[in-house]
Amino acid sequence: MDDQKKKAYVQRDYRSLHKASDLHYFTVQLRESDLAVGVDKKSYTDGLLSLCRKELARLRGELEDYIACDPDFRTSLVPIRLLPAAPPIVHGMAAAARLCNVGPMAAVAGAIAQGIGEKLMERVQELIVENGGDIFMNSHQERTVAIFAGQSRFSQRLSIKVYPDESPLGICTSSGTVGPSLSFGTADAVLIKSPSAALADAAASRAGNLVKTAEDAARAIDAVKGIPGITGILIIKDETLAAWGSIELVPL
Repeated sequence: MDDQKKKAYVQRDYRSLHKASDLHYFTVQLRESDLAVGVDKKSYTDGLLSLCRKELARLRGELEDYIACDPDFRTSLVPIRLLPAAPPIVHGMAAAARLCNVGPMAAVAGAIAQGIGEKLMERVQELIVENGGDIFMNSHQERTVAIFAGQSRFSQRLSIKVYPDESPLGICTSSGTVGPSLSFGTADAVLIKSPSAALADAAASRAGNLVKTAEDAARAIDAVKGIPGITGILIIKDETLAAWGSIELVPL
């Protein structure tokens, strides 16, 4: 990816293109974490921003304190055993990693998005939390989620439809051509749906690592479709699009 595309991704320019008109949006940032949060306008108060900041600091603090005691948790590319008294966010990430046979940090963006979302669910009716392209949502109406797939002709031309009975739902995307996250593959986009955003994040990494050519898409789907909790898979590589499960595509 060239420098201009990297800059646009880091600045999250794509966010301005896909905001739902019925939601009020705000951002929450802390060091590497950069979240866009949308909640229904009726429920929004300025107190929600403070609530999200406190919850993000708490989640990151628990994770960073644990990593200080167990540095392998940050660097391992395979599942690892946890030390006693690991906090809930660490347990959730580790459980997702075991199911997907990846390192636990492959689930971090989804886990944080879901942690913030679950805190907000106590106070709002509609919510979307996006963390670097990984989404946790709880919605009582149909939504569409745009697909960003780098230079593929499908990028920002298609979206997936999400129905109310799927909520709460994680929708996470891995890419070997877009963004800063580690991937051993070259997929333009691997999108996973699951009620667990941590699991969706880890599974997207697992499938994305397997895609080196368009012919690998089917093999990557086979590798993760049997994981309990995975409800939909979409893979885009160059001019190839492959899907399994609960994936309904609509024009953007």
